Amino acid sequence: MATIHFHIVPNAKQNKVAGEHGAAIKIKLRAPALEGKANAALGKFLADELKISERSIVLERGHKSREKIVRIEGLTEEEVRCRLLPKNSAIAAKIVSASPVCD
Repeated sequence: MATIHFHIVPNAKQNKVAGEHGAAIKIKLRAPALEGKANAALGKFLADELKISERSIVLERGHKSREKIVRIEGLTEEEVRCRLLPKNSAIAAKIVSASPVCD
């Protein structure tokens, strides 16, 4: 189980991982920050990108904030970061060098 910090940018032109925002993973979403639409879009986006079911993704904190804490069942934090972040990002590079998870 992984608990990951995300920084969400709603109303973006496209859904994508935009890199890092401090220790958080920055994600841009097309959905507006209204009535939980961005939260639902985040769950679907993460499920698609990580190739896991939406049921494995739980929004723990940040229901009305850009800063969110998400629990992801079935993957470690290293696996999540390796799947989402580009290989040339600073945090992903540290994980790749320290762990064989990102092969």
